[in-house]
Amino acid sequence: MSADTPTDTVTSTAADVLTDVQQVPGSPKPDPMLTADGIIRRFGGLTAVDVRHLEIQRGVITALIGPNGAGKTTFFNLMTGFDTPDEGTWNFDGVAMGKLPAHQVARNGMVRTFQLTKALSRLSVIENMKLGAGHQKGENLFRGLVKPIWGAQEREIEARADALLDRFKLAHMREEFAGTLSGGQRKLLEMARALMTDPSLIMLDEPMAGVNPALTQSLLGHVKSLRDEGRTVVFVEHDMDVVRDISDWVVVMAEGSIIAEGPHEAIGANQTVIDAYLGTSHDAPLDLGEIDVEGAS
Repeated sequence: MSADTPTDTVTSTAADVLTDVQQVPGSPKPDPMLTADGIIRRFGGLTAVDVRHLEIQRGVITALIGPNGAGKTTFFNLMTGFDTPDEGTWNFDGVAMGKLPAHQVARNGMVRTFQLTKALSRLSVIENMKLGAGHQKGENLFRGLVKPIWGAQEREIEARADALLDRFKLAHMREEFAGTLSGGQRKLLEMARALMTDPSLIMLDEPMAGVNPALTQSLLGHVKSLRDEGRTVVFVEHDMDVVRDISDWVVVMAEGSIIAEGPHEAIGANQTVIDAYLGTSHDAPLDLGEIDVEGAS
């Protein structure tokens, strides 16, 4: 996308891709980047995730919402190699991912952030950023002893990290310990660090949780910019104002399963979604603001 391309034009194009998609669970997408089939994860006698079929469209922002305990974060963990399903298969950009550990999933271009940020508190912000880069020559024990082998790459990585810190308004914190950052700044750092791998799909687990309202709009803008660059975004969120603002498509989970899909306008009037959040006695059309639920997923 060129620098002078209006953001609303990009948003419209992304939404247009999904215009003819059926608003039903497991609906096929025109160009899915992530496809999951028969994903089941049990913990003892509890089935935490039971996703029969899900496709994530390339180049759009997909929100994954649902009541607390719906299985959203567990599903993220399964897709990104941080947990292993009991059953099921999934592929990313046509590549089967079932046997890959988390670091290899990331190398393939699918990265995620966490509900609770994972910044290394006793390293500086710039050091946290440089750790996010992959395929570093100096990580090899013997090559690491010979600086001419990795020195040029190290300078390139640092320049890329500085550019991202500037983009995310963290350049002034470059040499500070990551542990001194506010909650919102840690969210920014984690998002910036994820971009060090130049991913094609980014999965954000509650990116706005615990963020100072002063930083919320900044984070929203950064998420939109990921799509504007041609990346695919999936995010878990409880704040339905955020979902309304930035999502092109919404997937709803309840009790581990996908119960609805569609644009946020349709989701707000979906009786199955209303029942999942508020009980079957609530038969009025749902204002998305009513399901602004805080807590873990």
